[in-house]
Amino acid sequence: MACLYLSMHFIDTHSHLYSSQFSEDINPVLENCKNLGVKQIILPNIDVDSWADLESLVSKNPTQLYPTVGLHPCSVKENYKAELAKLEKLLDKPNNVAIGEIGIDLYWDKTFLSAQQEAFKIQCQWAKDLGLPIIIHVRDAWSEIFDLMDELIDEKLSGVFHCFTGGEIEIEKIKSYKTFYFGIGGVITFKKGGVDKVAHLIPKDKLLLETDSPYLAPTPHRGKRNSSEYIPLIAEKLAQCIGLTIEQVAELTTKNAQNLFKI
Repeated sequence: MACLYLSMHFIDTHSHLYSSQFSEDINPVLENCKNLGVKQIILPNIDVDSWADLESLVSKNPTQLYPTVGLHPCSVKENYKAELAKLEKLLDKPNNVAIGEIGIDLYWDKTFLSAQQEAFKIQCQWAKDLGLPIIIHVRDAWSEIFDLMDELIDEKLSGVFHCFTGGEIEIEKIKSYKTFYFGIGGVITFKKGGVDKVAHLIPKDKLLLETDSPYLAPTPHRGKRNSSEYIPLIAEKLAQCIGLTIEQVAELTTKNAQNLFKI
């Protein structure tokens, strides 16, 4: 099966391979990614504590892995301003390709909504100042994130709605932002995920592939550790949903990722 994909070029635009879940086998995982055509992988930062492991992994694989800097909404607590101050000092690190992941998450806890909103605004300004895209995490917060985006959107802001799980209404709203992409991950393979039903409505020049490893493994690995190795499975399903070949999906999503992240 690896031979089938070896000639292709995939980019996983969202993977947390620096997670402790990969501490025992990260080297064979990365090698297998290459054999499966997953030649480039973007590693979104979560918070200050995650940076050391992320940076260490990137330093050992600088041509395959790309870091980002950001404070995940679930990491936004009372001390978020101090955390942002520390992260801001990392923005000049080499090969940083985005600000993220950032956003609004109201699934687990609504206590820090105002802090999440303020953190999002601050980090969007970083992105504008540096000319970098943002990686948006949104869960149970479409109206909140769209309110923020309506306030902040201008010609300097671009990015991706990571792990897109919305429907037709959300697609139309994101399309109105012009410079924003859709991160398509393992959810498209879920029977009740819904993304497979609306993927054809997304402009082809705004589609990106991602895994969100180690989370949200695609079928038939659902419930197990996800890995960037599964990008071809997601690409196969996306190809079916939008009426293209997997070769065409590899080509167009890689071009899209290169356009957005400048890699």
